[in-house]
Amino acid sequence: MPELLERSVAANPDAPLVWFYGRRYSYRKIMAEARAFAAGLQRRGIGKGDRVGLFLPNVPTYPIAYYGAMIAGATVVNFSPLYTAAELEAQVEDSRTRLLVTIDSELLMPRALEVLDGSSLETLVVASFAAQLPAHLGLAFRLFQRSKLFPAPRRAGVVRWEDLLGPKDARVDPVEARLHPEIDIALLQYTGGTTGTPKGAMLTHQNLTANARQIVHIDPWLDDEDVIMAGLPLFHVFANACCLNRTVARGGCMVLVPRFEAGEVLKTLEKSGATAFPGVPTMYQALLDHPKLPRTNLSRLKVCVSGGAPLPGPLRERFEAATGSRLVEGYGLTECSGVASTNPYEGEQRPGTIGQPLPQTRMRIVDKDDPLADPPPGEPGELVLAGPQVMTGYWNRPDTDATAFVTRDGIRWLRTGDVATIDEDGFVRIVDRLKDMIAVGGFKVFPSQLEEALLRHPAVREALVLGLPDPYRGEMPHGYVTLREDAGQVDGETIREWVNAHLGKHERLAEVVVRLSLPKTLIGKLDRKALKAEVQAGA
Repeated sequence: MPELLERSVAANPDAPLVWFYGRRYSYRKIMAEARAFAAGLQRRGIGKGDRVGLFLPNVPTYPIAYYGAMIAGATVVNFSPLYTAAELEAQVEDSRTRLLVTIDSELLMPRALEVLDGSSLETLVVASFAAQLPAHLGLAFRLFQRSKLFPAPRRAGVVRWEDLLGPKDARVDPVEARLHPEIDIALLQYTGGTTGTPKGAMLTHQNLTANARQIVHIDPWLDDEDVIMAGLPLFHVFANACCLNRTVARGGCMVLVPRFEAGEVLKTLEKSGATAFPGVPTMYQALLDHPKLPRTNLSRLKVCVSGGAPLPGPLRERFEAATGSRLVEGYGLTECSGVASTNPYEGEQRPGTIGQPLPQTRMRIVDKDDPLADPPPGEPGELVLAGPQVMTGYWNRPDTDATAFVTRDGIRWLRTGDVATIDEDGFVRIVDRLKDMIAVGGFKVFPSQLEEALLRHPAVREALVLGLPDPYRGEMPHGYVTLREDAGQVDGETIREWVNAHLGKHERLAEVVVRLSLPKTLIGKLDRKALKAEVQAGA
């Protein structure tokens, strides 16, 4: 992985890699800081095979520590800044993380200190948020936002960022780590846990660099200036691939915001002159809903790439009409380093599909019940994929690996758990998750298709469908929606009657519940698992 950064430093050392509230960090500066971080780790006996955790929002410290840990030969472990102390501690213990990097935030530091005291974590490194801002903003933050700071306490196990790196005039080069790109693990990326206990996907240096090159390869604007908006959190595999590694491989600039807030993102898109913006559907909906959108100059924004959840057709159409940029849908998994397929940035795209596989990526469908067999002709099957970006396996989970892969025709295929069809041109359409299918009187009903039907109602803003127990049919689909601001007086029964008139008899919804909000995951996509837990708890 470090060679991605080395090549861009050699090609254009003074070009900006990071744009943070107007402050530009050059490739040369990021590399120098990353090497100092690597040397600091090695002075503490942390090197090849050790785990270094990042408990960070989107700040310049992230790419420095990310590449610095890999230069030292260590494995990076991503932790969400939204984790509770218990969630953080569980994954620190599971991964055996020795050193954790965070910032002096009142939101993050107390949890990190709690984990330092209660787990096997040895060292907590604390960077200053204000020091990463432009000088005038850093001063203002210290003066007027002092309550949001939680300075690193002087106590055992806590090290300030600048002390780990050492004085600039006394820094030494790190010892070169001898790594095998196809064997050594660069990143331990935990799954979102939507299908059970989070598992650590082991992603090698080759997995990550291959996926970065694959994403760059489909870019039709390689000769143009590249400025990518990182509104997605870098701890998530989608942003890690599309905002960080791909941008470093491309030699572009990454615009960071600590968290997604629609008004701030619109302001930053305009001020930075961003040319691309990967996100999840709820982000694009939030931008559409924001009153600043019509007054925001997005003339440089060429393409937005949606992933993480199905992209509703009406949302895509409204967003493209409002912004003038192209919004394409892609697909990926933690287990494949981030991205497996996408619709073309230019030329034909097929709405409702996840596009075509990336270069060197293979996709096929297998029988939903027997992955060693093909599905009956004309029927969807489970999507499986193979390629250089596919993980080696799960961390300390050999039993899970046995069911995560299937070998056919001498190829090791990753089972995605998604039901799909593939057309004659290689465009893939996801039908639904295997585990989310609803069994209605012997018929299989796909909740995503019912959600799509709900979203066609002009009053519906967001929709989720659950299968809940039914004494006669076994299960019945139930819809949960939020409404658009201009919806007027519309209730759930009115929506249910309208939608059911457009559905087959076995697909009809038992009820539609109007809610003020629907639960979302850490990256902002609608969370069907959390909704089901809420509904069952209230039953």
